[in-house]
Amino acid sequence: MLPIFTSHARLVREMAVIAHLRIPAAAFELGQILDVTDGASIVLENLVPLGERAVPFFSVHGDVASAFESDVRAHDSVTEISEISSHNDRILYALDWEVGADTFFRGIDDVGATILSAAGGPDSWEFELRFGTHEALGQFREYCSDNDISVEVSRIYNPARPESGPFYGLTQPQRETLVRAVQGGYYSIPRSVSTQDLAEEFGISDQAVTERLRRAIITLVDNSLVAAMEAEFEAEQ
Repeated sequence: MLPIFTSHARLVREMAVIAHLRIPAAAFELGQILDVTDGASIVLENLVPLGERAVPFFSVHGDVASAFESDVRAHDSVTEISEISSHNDRILYALDWEVGADTFFRGIDDVGATILSAAGGPDSWEFELRFGTHEALGQFREYCSDNDISVEVSRIYNPARPESGPFYGLTQPQRETLVRAVQGGYYSIPRSVSTQDLAEEFGISDQAVTERLRRAIITLVDNSLVAAMEAEFEAEQ
């Protein structure tokens, strides 16, 4: 059964998509550079581009080997690593690094993707990337395959259809009625408020409340859950 996925196929292809993926630490240069011991983890705080170079700010959580900084400097693409601050078991570093030498990051840049988050450890890293279109995501996956980069995509989704706006396409009356129904206990067992109670509160008929809630739920599901399902299906094609 494909109808619910194909009804907005063209729109879905044009939407931004967010992908969560996992990559072995040894499969990309930055993962090899920031080699930490068991029990330690790294969070990429920011990535500031400087022409052909990039300065990642990253924090290390947990104990690292005493030779960590000297081992990082030993890599050919690293100019310097600087400790910015430390607190308890967290150390914030800045890394002066030639990003162009990292095939994985070069692929991200080539398709115009944005790194939303990145964290790693001794064995693997997890990234959250935003792609402008599903085609861009497809190009990135093909790029990784062509360059023998082992990437496991665990989740792909669109948070909402862009044309639906910040409230998933719900009108103000629909939002107010649905929120009041939820907060008032209309969906509780037993119910704490009835459609008649809501009708009196909003000055409309009992039937109008029922219809408003019905339309609100359909719109909310269509612009959130269905949109995410369409995006995932389209990305897998």
